[in-house]
Order: sequence, then structure tokens, then C-alpha cells
Amino acid sequence: MEHACGKYADFEVLREQAVALRREGLSRRQIRDQLRVHNNDILNRLLEGEPPPDWTKRPNAKDDLRHRARELRLQGWTYDRIQLELGCSKSSISLWVRDLPKPEPRYSPEEQRALMNEGLAHLRAAQDRERQATKEKAAAEVGTLTERELFLVGVGLYWAEGGKDKPYARRENVAFVNSDPVMIKVFLCWLDLLGVERERVRYCVMIHENADVAGAEQYWADLVGASHSAFNKTTLKKHNPKTVRKNVGESYRGCLVIKVRQSADLYRRIEGWWNGITLGSPPSSGKV
Repeated sequence: MEHACGKYADFEVLREQAVALRREGLSRRQIRDQLRVHNNDILNRLLEGEPPPDWTKRPNAKDDLRHRARELRLQGWTYDRIQLELGCSKSSISLWVRDLPKPEPRYSPEEQRALMNEGLAHLRAAQDRERQATKEKAAAEVGTLTERELFLVGVGLYWAEGGKDKPYARRENVAFVNSDPVMIKVFLCWLDLLGVERERVRYCVMIHENADVAGAEQYWADLVGASHSAFNKTTLKKHNPKTVRKNVGESYRGCLVIKVRQSADLYRRIEGWWNGITLGSPPSSGKV
């Protein structure tokens, strides 16, 4: 006969029957059909606290992973290592092993810092190699410059780094300032291409007063292959104690000023050449 909640004369007797059937290995559906209890709420109350038999449990695809994760955790593995090994999410691993004791750290804080620094050093070395390879490949793409290419490069180089004439300050003379020794060499090659005699060229070192002034003067003299007689008096920059300079150390040699005497006509031609470059450049397409 059908049973309803209000019609049970003895609920405990019915529960005893349900529990007994459960312990015999019957499923919920089998107990429902045998006791003719079709109300799920009542059936839940009858079977409360009784685990289902093993044969009714659905197999879990992650049971093997869970078992392996617990084994690895007991061996002292971290969540990260377990994740790499098993390919599981950290949230799943945490759910599976959080009842297990936390493993002792494999390394001391000092050892961890040393390992981190070593890893960073390897990373930076690899990045440096990649940068250098890119630069070498780009340099090979340029190859040897023709005289015309050097001529155009020199015009652009001067107009970017050289002195210019202004309507409010007439400076029709060639003066070039830079701290990059390679840039200095290219500029001197350009002057040679233009037929400027080295006797017309004068140099001047500009450097902070608290730097190695004598060492810088000798460095620039050796670089340009000129005697000290070709150098004007070094210009010393006053040091401001409130500022923190980054251009310090043995590699800091200040800037070198290169001036060409009697160069008004040369300056006018440089300005004209630059105007020719700008007028002869194709209009921008917006593409690089």
C-alpha cells in the first residue's frame, strides 16, 4: 500500500526496515520499490546516516589522480610540482591533500634566495644573448656603406646632434657634441668624406668637475688620434650636490665637442643638404 507522511503508524519501524535493506546492499530505488515509499524527502529521512553500498557509487575518473596526488604530497612535494606532474588544477590538489601535513621546506630562506638569483642570472644571460643576436643580424643587414649613404647619414647625424643657426643667434659654424665614441668616429669619417682637413678640426672635452678629467682627456685624444695641442681647454661642469648622477664610474668620460674652423660655408651647405633630404622624402603612408 502507498504511504504518506501522515499515515505512518510507526516511523521508527519503517526506518529499521529501510536501514536493514540498505545494509543488505540495496539501492535507493530498490528500497523505495520494496517499501513503496515514493516521497524522496521521506526516503532521505529513512536512510539518513546510512552510506550507500560500494556497488552503487559511480566510478570517479580522478580517483587515480587523487591517490597519486596524496602519495606525492606525503613525499614532500609542493602544489606546484604536483600540478606539473599530474596536470591538475591547484584547487583540485588542495581539495585532495589539504588534510595531510604540510611538508617541510626543501631549502632555507638563504638557499631559496640563492636559487632565485641563480635563475635570474640564467634568464638575464639568455636575454642578453638574444639581444646581441638581434643586433648582429641587424648590423649584417646594413653591410658596407657607399659614399653616398655615408654622406646622407652624416647630414642626418649632424642635424640631430650638431649646432644650428637661429634667427635670434647667428651660429653659422660646424659644431658637433656627443658622448658616444662610435658616433664620434662616424662623424669624423663624414668630415673626411667632405674633404675637411684635420688641421681645421678642434676638440674640447666637457665633463663634470668631480670625474677623472685627465683620464677622459687622454681617452678622447687617443680615440680621435689627435695631439693635445688640437684640444681647447676642457669645460668643467659644476656638480650640484642635490642631484644624483648616474653617469659615473670608469665608463664616464663626458662629451667631446668637435668644431670645424672657418666653416660658415660648410654649415650653409649642411643646412641645404638637410632641406634637400626633407623635400626629397616621400610622403608618409602611415605604415612602418
